[in-house]
This record gives sequence, structure tokens and C-alpha cells, in this order.
Amino acid sequence: MCAICVGLENNIEISKILEGIEKFELTKNRMEIIKTKTGVSVINDSYNASYDSVKAALEYLKITKGKRKIAVLGDLFELGDFAKEIHTKIGEEVYKNLPDMLITVGENIKFAAKKATELGMDSSKVFMYDTKEEAILKIKNETKDGDFLLVKASSPMKFKEIVKEIT
Repeated sequence: MCAICVGLENNIEISKILEGIEKFELTKNRMEIIKTKTGVSVINDSYNASYDSVKAALEYLKITKGKRKIAVLGDLFELGDFAKEIHTKIGEEVYKNLPDMLITVGENIKFAAKKATELGMDSSKVFMYDTKEEAILKIKNETKDGDFLLVKASSPMKFKEIVKEIT
């Protein structure tokens, strides 16, 4: 509606406005939902990450209608001296939103995994990896029809490669 109003205000023909709306595509790798051949829904939010965007993505994962909800999280970059603190706060958000499984890749995100388990998340449902390849193997072996999978990390983690491998 906003696009239509702005278009009309700028004297653009309604047919041109509707054509533009029909052709509009969201930016890839930002809360993009992809259904895999195996029936897993992947929330591909691999473009970038901040504390606030991870928090929002976890909250969204919590309200999805999947059988199981799995968070695949990687390191956030450019945090300097605050890296440990921010990743630990992410662990608090993981615990608040309590996915059925947490898979992490990277050094700093381990602080999140540790905090989530300290707060009470079942440690048998938390998997910490150093490489994307290890995480991909786990995802392929663990996910099944009806699962919702959130994939989120800073761009340099190249989590779009995880999405490509599992979809």
C-alpha cells in the first residue's frame, strides 16, 4: 500500500506501480525461507549478523510451526573487546527462545553455547564445531521433514555455503 501511495503521489501510472510490485524481490540471504527436498524449512539469514538481528531471528524461530526448531549460529565480527560479552548475551537469548537444538561454528559463538547450557539448555542438544563442514554433516544427519532451521552468522563466516549444501 505504501508503494502504491508513493507511486500515485509521484504521478506514476497504477499499471506501472503494480508491475514494479510484481517484480519486486527481497534481498537474498536475509530471512529468506527455503524449503529443502527433504521437507526442512531453512531460514537463511546468512547475510550478516548483529546481537539485535540474532535476537530477532531466534524470536522468529521460536514462533515458527516446525516440528523441531534448530538454530545454526556462527561468530559475529567487528565486536572488538566486546566479543565475549555479546556472544554470551546471545547465549541468554538462545536459552530464552530455547530451540530444540543449537549448532555453532566458530570460536566466539562457543560463549553463547556455554551460556545457554549454564542457564539450563540440555547440553546433549548443543553441538559446537570449528568448521562449516562439520556442521553441514551434523545438519544433514539430524534434520528431518517438518524441522525449521535458522542459519545466522556474520558474512565472513560464509554461512551461505551451509545453506547451499543443505538445500
